[in-house]
Amino acid sequence: MKVTKAKFKFKGGVHPPYNKDLARDKAIERLPMPKELAVSMSQHLGAPAKCVVAVGDHVEKGQLIGERNGFISVSVRSPASGTVKAVEKRLGPAGGSADAVIIETDAEQGEGETLPALDWKSASREELLKRVEDAGICGMGGAGFPTSVKLNPPPGKRCEYLILNGAECEPYLTSDFRTMVERADRIRTGVEILRKILGGCAVRIAVEANKPEAISALEKAFAGIDGNVEIVVLPVLYPQGSEKHQIFAAVGRVVPEPPALPIDVGCVVENVSTLAAVADAVEFGKPLIERVTTVSGDAVVEPKNVLAPIGTKYADLVAFCGGTKEPPAKVISGGTMMGFAVSSLDVATTKTTSGLLLLGRKSVFQYISGPCVNCGRCVRACPMNLNPAEISKAVESDDVKSAESAHVMSCLECGACAFSCPQRRPVVQLCRRAKASIRARIAAEKAKAAQAAAKEAK
Repeated sequence: MKVTKAKFKFKGGVHPPYNKDLARDKAIERLPMPKELAVSMSQHLGAPAKCVVAVGDHVEKGQLIGERNGFISVSVRSPASGTVKAVEKRLGPAGGSADAVIIETDAEQGEGETLPALDWKSASREELLKRVEDAGICGMGGAGFPTSVKLNPPPGKRCEYLILNGAECEPYLTSDFRTMVERADRIRTGVEILRKILGGCAVRIAVEANKPEAISALEKAFAGIDGNVEIVVLPVLYPQGSEKHQIFAAVGRVVPEPPALPIDVGCVVENVSTLAAVADAVEFGKPLIERVTTVSGDAVVEPKNVLAPIGTKYADLVAFCGGTKEPPAKVISGGTMMGFAVSSLDVATTKTTSGLLLLGRKSVFQYISGPCVNCGRCVRACPMNLNPAEISKAVESDDVKSAESAHVMSCLECGACAFSCPQRRPVVQLCRRAKASIRARIAAEKAKAAQAAAKEAK
């Protein structure tokens, strides 16, 4: 196994203050079981899971409480043994609301329900895929795409490169870093399992150069592994963790514009924490019911990397970290570049919650955005080679058609444009507005076409 430097560098990108020193050296700590969990049925990309429990039911740790509800969907299992207190709409980390199972946890937590352990060396590809699906695993890096779907390419598509995303380029976040340092052996097992599912592809482990401890741990864990496996050291540049840009940096391939996917260029990208979860699900029968979340920021008494049951309220995470030094001026679910501001610590973690940031007054300031001065900084920063200034001005003029012609649907919403804008323009929010309008129009056109087809069939 080799350690190499990336041969390719994408255009654009920015260097925000990373502030990872607050939690990077803090070993993962397990949170004591909270008294109450709020487990959302929508923790992933696609259709929410269908709730299969009712108020008053007693559930066991690991029990299925939400069935997969469609092709792009993921099942949900109970993170604890306890009694279902309510099934109600709850606000999620990204701002939307979804059905959530509120569990009043038992004082004593046993082993609960686990899936039968599998020997991945002798198990069939179908058995391994089924296990990933049954364990409720989705991408843990942020998007939450169903892992079993990603690992099952459509006919005619073949994975040539499995790329492990260990970049973790978002400021403050260190949960993936600690997973690589402390659980590199589980990541290796996950790679072996995925290679069997995908058919013996080459492996590239992409890690930014500012994580030497992780690179060393991975190099040691992967020593002696068979096949074409390399650790690719990426330059420190945001958004290096973006799927498309990581593919280019690691193997030099370019994913075309939407609706093209990485598999169209022979690549599958998985987050390192997802690989560890796959290994635990297969070898130990452990479903995805807990994850590591970085709790950080200058308003936190003691920043930590916390292994907590999914559905843990943010208030419980903060209390475990000693509370706050001052009332936070801003609370962010995720990182400072792509995370979402939340108004309450009653919001609960999901399978994709990699970080919780509490920022003090010195780190947050108010401003009034100004008109675009055509300086071009956003154009230089955009990793997708778009013209954010042109797009944002079109949206402000309610000219969504021009924004669509300027390829707004290719926007990653990474925030590099807004970060570099001297006028503090809300470029990302304007791009989101245009994309939402375009999606709504497309959905309406499809519904109209379906109605017309149904009417004609009659």
